[in-house]
Amino acid sequence: MVKVTFITAQDQRMEREAAPGTRLLEVGQNAGLPLEGTCEGQMACSTCHVVVAAEWFDRLDPASEDEEDMLDLAAGVTRTSRLSCQIVLSEALDGLEVRVPDEARDMQGR
Repeated sequence: MVKVTFITAQDQRMEREAAPGTRLLEVGQNAGLPLEGTCEGQMACSTCHVVVAAEWFDRLDPASEDEEDMLDLAAGVTRTSRLSCQIVLSEALDGLEVRVPDEARDMQGR
């Protein structure tokens, strides 16, 4: 299992575990976080935007040009922003820490 820590807009830390190969978006949604993922991981929206802790950012596979384009549309983007639908958990990411931005909104009520 891979451990992930989400930090909410209210600075609440939520630790979750998931199997390698699971998308970060799914882990966050299962934890009840406001990561909508309207496009279901097709990179047609930016509703699953997270900010990766700086010490973890360079351990991720680089963002594709399509992901970068979608991040341009997200609110509160930082240098370490990523779409959680594009982060696939692996043993190398055990301990990953991400922040759910203040601007996150989940229209589906999760």
